[in-house]
Amino acid sequence: MRRLVSLLVAVTILAAPACAAGPGGSQGGALGGLSADALKVAAPDAAIAAAIFGREGLVVSRHDSGVPGWTARQGGTVVGEIGSTWEIAGSVGYSGRPLDVLVGVTPDARIAGARLMAHNEPVLTLGISDADIAAYVNGFAGYDLAAPRDVALERTPGLPDVISRATVSTGVIRDGILRTARTLAIARGYLAGGGGIDRLTYTPADWPALVAAGALAEARIGMTEAAGALAGAKVALTPGPGDFLHIWTGLVDPPAVGQNLLGQQVFTQAIGSLGAGETGLVLVSSGLYSHRGTGWKRSGVFDRVTIVQGDTRLHPEADGYQMVKRLAIAGAPEVKEVSLFRLPPAIDPMQPFSIEVTATREADAGDVALTLGADYRLPDAYRLAPPAEPAPLWEEIWQKKRLHTGVVAAMLAVLTLILFAQEWITRRPRLWFLSRAGFLTTTLLVLGWGLNGQLSVVQVVAFVHSLLTGFRWETFLIEPVIFLLWSFTALGMLFWGRGVYCGWLCPFGALQELVNLAGRRLGVKQIAVPQALHERLWVIKYTLFMAILGVSFYSMHDALVLAEAEPFKTAISLRMQREWPFVLFVLALLGAGLFIERFFCRYLCPLGAGIAIPAKLKIFDWLKRRPQCGRECRLCETKCTVGAIDPLGRINANECVLCLRCQVVMNDPGICPVLKRRARAPEGAAQ
Repeated sequence: MRRLVSLLVAVTILAAPACAAGPGGSQGGALGGLSADALKVAAPDAAIAAAIFGREGLVVSRHDSGVPGWTARQGGTVVGEIGSTWEIAGSVGYSGRPLDVLVGVTPDARIAGARLMAHNEPVLTLGISDADIAAYVNGFAGYDLAAPRDVALERTPGLPDVISRATVSTGVIRDGILRTARTLAIARGYLAGGGGIDRLTYTPADWPALVAAGALAEARIGMTEAAGALAGAKVALTPGPGDFLHIWTGLVDPPAVGQNLLGQQVFTQAIGSLGAGETGLVLVSSGLYSHRGTGWKRSGVFDRVTIVQGDTRLHPEADGYQMVKRLAIAGAPEVKEVSLFRLPPAIDPMQPFSIEVTATREADAGDVALTLGADYRLPDAYRLAPPAEPAPLWEEIWQKKRLHTGVVAAMLAVLTLILFAQEWITRRPRLWFLSRAGFLTTTLLVLGWGLNGQLSVVQVVAFVHSLLTGFRWETFLIEPVIFLLWSFTALGMLFWGRGVYCGWLCPFGALQELVNLAGRRLGVKQIAVPQALHERLWVIKYTLFMAILGVSFYSMHDALVLAEAEPFKTAISLRMQREWPFVLFVLALLGAGLFIERFFCRYLCPLGAGIAIPAKLKIFDWLKRRPQCGRECRLCETKCTVGAIDPLGRINANECVLCLRCQVVMNDPGICPVLKRRARAPEGAAQ
């Protein structure tokens, strides 16, 4: 049972390292699976701000409240805002480490520019030039944030296309820049965050219907209650029935409210006088007290009325006032005063606010006052539906790569059929050879060079770090092909061990085997490595794996450089389009593989070492052995092209690539000595 539990833990660990990449949500860094201090946010100085906004002489100041960021000013005038993708959007890259891009946003809701400040992306560290990265990031300048957001990896007018050789990394950068810019623009009021007020829909309604719908907030205070509140006034109020003040108030911008209340002509006049960002407020009252009074005629301010929203308190001014003689709506009560006030942009109509009317009277010990307040919130019926939240990046990528996932799923289904039917297939050597050669060719051409489906030790390291800093599935779902491969590899370990990937699904492994096959067909003589040396050379790949993992805790950048011992990026991801030392390294490995099949897999592959460790926990032994193996016959040992069978005939699961060649030998009566002997034995003799 302990063995089974250990295996399930290992499978869970290995199922996840699909690809360490960015989150798909607008979250802070601490919520993105990594702690907030995983990366110190780069603060922009005057030079960086000048480069982003294209202006000199900028002064940058920090804001920590709300959405954090920096404000850039020139001569006291705000030029724009700067935000960090790590701090605001929690951008995490392919390496599982933070991606930090500083993004500038102008007051007209456009991206001014961007600057990549920190990353640990393998393909960006060694593979894509700094000029390519700078050109890509700078390509966001001028993009209108009010434009509809297209799928993250689709061609979008005004935005640079992702770099094909670094689709995931640049896709995460793109997503982080857009999310950060929009969040920053909304927080600073440059861009509307919600759906806004419905200024088009009109439905006839009477007074009771508007009040019932919440279009008007209502408050009242009777004479008796007001008399108590204003006790001590020189001119006392007489308690009794009736209202001291009864108010109804609300926004008139929605036609379903304003046009019904005021009539078409007055409504059109009121709305037409509003400036940018302003809204119209109606205040209707009845009772003894006037909400307007007469002091506003001298001061120009309606000091009896206060609009309150958060820390903002303001009195309507005379130049924003319009008197309405009567209400046009059916069913309205008898009212005393109707006033229209223009609310400035400082009052957000999409957020709740209060309207207060204050009554004061002189008293011997000073003035006494009472305040009648009505809390107002624009009803949902008069709001436009807010724009749909952009789907997380991983969902967008899966939608875009449906064909890719279909191809990979089909390949995995075929491989599953081959492995489950291995006994039937290995009894037919020609069928086995054609199946294996055809599948390896598909792995190289389709899965590798076509879909970039090459796993890497970088993903194993990234997963280990994610366990220590906070695990999120979204991080590993960012690349569908890689996720499916890791999931199948992990599940396959239950049945077959690490050879499921190394022997069938690794594009570079397929390239090595196919090159060696071609070499043998051309007469290249194979080198048999002595068993003692063979086993000691295994130490190299395990040491390399532990070195990469250990160095990653000191410096992820240095670990990525060390991970260049893997030729996968050069040979598969970048298709040999790199500087000559990298290409020469790949050619040297392939050259060695001409004489020693899968030379790199045998002795140098850190990924193979990394997944060989949990492969020891497999609970099924599908590869058959006979008692005579290793004692009376050592043919399988000599036929095994990766040296995974020891002189005693035992298969080393750490080294086996599940090519099934030994099973073909065991089942071939023309090759296997045991079967030959059995065929020669007289009928009925002991077998």
